Amino acid sequence: MELEIEIERLGAKGDGVAAGPEGPIFVPFTLPGERVRIAVEPGNDRARLIELLEASPDRIAPICPHFGVCGGCALQHLESHAYLHWKRAQVVAALKSRGLEAEVEPVRSVPLGSRRRAALVLGRGKAGLALGYRRARSHDLIDVAVCPVLSLRIVERLPKLKEALAPLLGRMREAKVSVTDTENGLDIVVEGIKPAPATLGAFAGKAASLGVARLTADGESMAPGGPPEVDLSGARVRLPPGAFLQASGAAEAVLAGLVREGVGGAKHLADLFAGLGTFTFALARDAAVDAFEADEAALHALEDAARKTPKLKPVRGLARDLFRAPLSPKELQAYDAVVLDPPRAGASAQAQELAKSSVPKLVAVSCNPGTLARDLRLLVDGGYRIARIVPVDQFLFSPHIEIVAHLDR
Repeated sequence: MELEIEIERLGAKGDGVAAGPEGPIFVPFTLPGERVRIAVEPGNDRARLIELLEASPDRIAPICPHFGVCGGCALQHLESHAYLHWKRAQVVAALKSRGLEAEVEPVRSVPLGSRRRAALVLGRGKAGLALGYRRARSHDLIDVAVCPVLSLRIVERLPKLKEALAPLLGRMREAKVSVTDTENGLDIVVEGIKPAPATLGAFAGKAASLGVARLTADGESMAPGGPPEVDLSGARVRLPPGAFLQASGAAEAVLAGLVREGVGGAKHLADLFAGLGTFTFALARDAAVDAFEADEAALHALEDAARKTPKLKPVRGLARDLFRAPLSPKELQAYDAVVLDPPRAGASAQAQELAKSSVPKLVAVSCNPGTLARDLRLLVDGGYRIARIVPVDQFLFSPHIEIVAHLDR
């Protein structure tokens, strides 16, 4: 069925939203105020754009030739000021949904080409071998030779990586390929296949010319370029295969600066969900830090880097699953500030314990406005005051946003 409709607003995923006969209709790559012709199936709330009849003044030309086909970016067609306003509005709306009226600062953004992680797919598609992203709302693959958000070191190597990785597929149709740009080369993790030893050996022989530090496939790693390392606030940290890392080094520096500002003057800190030490090493320039992390490989990497990094205050790595065993108010008495950086699901159990604590300063970092707002509500109900909210756009042209919140009591 074809319809002519007017787009009323942008939805939470960046799609245009219009009123349809049976309820809201979501139309990708459209903007508020635009009149469009769409194709929509009865009973389906997602439509396909057929024709743009009347464009928004906020519409601009996308910077990537794959935009609109690739499923990676949602908002390259939106003018930058309107785009950043929309991202900030997502944070404001999430807070208001929990009855929180805190002032949200303007969004801080990162440069193009600063994303150091890519989750790609290697496979044999309709047009032959491809290394890239899936087509929007499809299982089809798009071979990517250009990506303005990715590190240039990754983009420049994609064509040769595709050819070098192809033999690892064997008879399999496709595999997941994660690529991380590290200090000493690319770190590649291949999942979903079990390559023959001979093909792995052949790839290892090409690794240096490809700028690859390590390849991990089927859980086995080879590091002809040495263990990949990342710089976290001046500490060189060895990266375990598949370990979590902030998407952008530039954003990581902004986040670390905001976290340090939020705990200024503290002498003994708890860094909860510390990971590899995303904030641990920045914090340890000024204060003793206890870094709590459940992932053993990440914790060992953090501890090893702390031993080797000069001019740090004492850093202790402590293995703990904070979802199952959050720090109690009694344990929290040891700290004059706490940093909380959980996964997307948030940390409601730990937030409940913090709400009952006497810790004077908290900094919460999140990539999910909804779960952050939920946890902030718990903390505010426990007597904390939200002093500052700063969104950081490290996920360019996507609906995702990173947020730093300062709280005190």
